[in-house]
Amino acid sequence: MDLALNGKRVLITGASQGIGEGLSYAFAEEGCDIHLIARSKDKLEAIRDEIRKSRDVNVTIQDLDLTSEGAVEKVLESAGNVDILINNAGVIPSGNLWDIDEKKWRDGWELKVFGYINLTRAIYPLMKEQGGGVIINNIGNGGEVFDPNYIAGSTGNASLMAFTRALGGHSLDDNIRVVGVNPGPVDTDRIYNMLRKRAKEWHGDESRYEELQQRYPLKRPAHVHEITDLFLFLASYRSGYTSGAIFTVDGGIASRRSVI
Repeated sequence: MDLALNGKRVLITGASQGIGEGLSYAFAEEGCDIHLIARSKDKLEAIRDEIRKSRDVNVTIQDLDLTSEGAVEKVLESAGNVDILINNAGVIPSGNLWDIDEKKWRDGWELKVFGYINLTRAIYPLMKEQGGGVIINNIGNGGEVFDPNYIAGSTGNASLMAFTRALGGHSLDDNIRVVGVNPGPVDTDRIYNMLRKRAKEWHGDESRYEELQQRYPLKRPAHVHEITDLFLFLASYRSGYTSGAIFTVDGGIASRRSVI
């Protein structure tokens, strides 16, 4: 299927690892020019160099803390106009209401919740001026599964779901599509760290995390491509009538009403 993404300019935040890293390679494979942002310069350089070995695309990197003063302005100056924005940076800590004090809660939301909102606020008018664009928010199925042991994340993700739907409901008037993706567990370091933490809490032994993995659909987390391929489709013209919607990719976990 030709997605006609060749030559599109894509900005990806949180691009140094996990789904963000997978998205970097995926959009490069489609012939997109990509601007990658994360805090880790070394990891970004490694991804850039690897892409350049096999793809004739323009790859620029920016090591930046998106919560720092003037960060959004620095992004706009470095990235220029883009056709596709992928909001992906940030991890909200797990824990119950008493595990997550106010500082931890605010710090988690500063990057993921307000980070998505602030970058969208800045880039949306530029997309409108250039004639259109696509904004995809990588959110997470915690926004649909109200787990008391992921209370800050569940609340933050639910907020981003509402933000995506509210903005995307009318954005096609400006030829801009705003959509969200809610991955469940994905085969990245983050999910195994979470499983180890839960195994220690539930069983007193983090090495028993594989027992928890057996509870997932197909007894495994999603492969990274099972998430990134959806992003590619949503970013393409073939999904041109899609806006204000959230797509959950978790093997049915949200319908089971449990994140594990």
